[in-house]
Amino acid sequence: MSTLEDFHTTSFLSFFSEIEDPRINRHKLYPLDEIFLTVLCAIICGSESWEDIEDFGKAKLYFLKQYLPFKNGTPSHDTFARVFSLIHPKDFKDCFLKWVESLQDSLPNIISIDGKTLRGSLDKTSGQKPLHLVSAFASNTRLVLAQEAVSKKSNEITSIPKLLEVLFLKGAIVTMDAMGCQTSLAKTITEKGGDYILALKKNQKSLYEEVDLLFKDSRELSCYESCDKGHGRVEIRKCFVSQEVSWLTKEKQWPKLSSIIKIESTRIIKDQSRTEVRYYLSSLTKGPKDHAFAIRSHWGIENSLHWVLDVVFSEDQNRIRKGNGPENMAIVRHSALNLIRQIEDSRTSLKRRKRRALYSDEYLANILMR
Repeated sequence: MSTLEDFHTTSFLSFFSEIEDPRINRHKLYPLDEIFLTVLCAIICGSESWEDIEDFGKAKLYFLKQYLPFKNGTPSHDTFARVFSLIHPKDFKDCFLKWVESLQDSLPNIISIDGKTLRGSLDKTSGQKPLHLVSAFASNTRLVLAQEAVSKKSNEITSIPKLLEVLFLKGAIVTMDAMGCQTSLAKTITEKGGDYILALKKNQKSLYEEVDLLFKDSRELSCYESCDKGHGRVEIRKCFVSQEVSWLTKEKQWPKLSSIIKIESTRIIKDQSRTEVRYYLSSLTKGPKDHAFAIRSHWGIENSLHWVLDVVFSEDQNRIRKGNGPENMAIVRHSALNLIRQIEDSRTSLKRRKRRALYSDEYLANILMR
């Protein structure tokens, strides 16, 4: 079992010790670090509600005392809910960023940025809209790097710049869907030493039509083809790349624009086939294989992050709604996912790792020390 000294010097809590406690002094029977530890462990082990977390704390008090005093035991679900509704999310996010940096053995080579709505945070009674988060995900380290909440009166375009501001982008390829296909974002990425691949859709009508015309007229373009088979389905993907960008009407507005990409995906199920075409703008000067790999990696944020949060952590069904609670708990789930992924147990599914953590104090201790 890890010691109290080990825990404080090498793990999660040491990075979150600077968060300001929002409670007045007479209501501090339960120190903030004890609350954080209980919530983090409970989420790792499958808790979903404040009541679940209260029950976990009572059942695992002996384990928790291996790390912190817990002189007054663990708090009620109301205390957990109140504290997390009051903590300022910016403080939590700043600490999260420093902690993630400590986990990385290597710099991310492809950073995918995409948004997700936490549907369970919708509260029709109070008129509260569901929380929408934009997250950055590293495909090589499989870590959540950062997250930014979208203002209730805005959209992802206002949140992505804040996300890019805190990320280390030098040498990385940043991929985004059509919402992020903006010259200002491309400028930020290149100024920070990164490259971009941005999905282009018909909402940018004139640019889309120019790119579409180029690929219809071109006959000799470099191409990379790949094929996936499984579950009675065949998917053939072709990646065409053109580096003839000077003829674009607005070419100079796109910083370091070097390539235009066409992805042609054909899906065959039994005797039915459907082909879809997608276009991208990129600052990369590499060949079609590298472009195809980066674009394919972008979907990792859907499969390895958003899908996992819904299926493994039941995020869409989570009913935590009060104050800053939804955003702060999203950060805790990201933290728990990062920790669970760091443990050397690659043959075991994430769901099973969570169950093992619940059943085995030793397994949970190993996760905490990542």
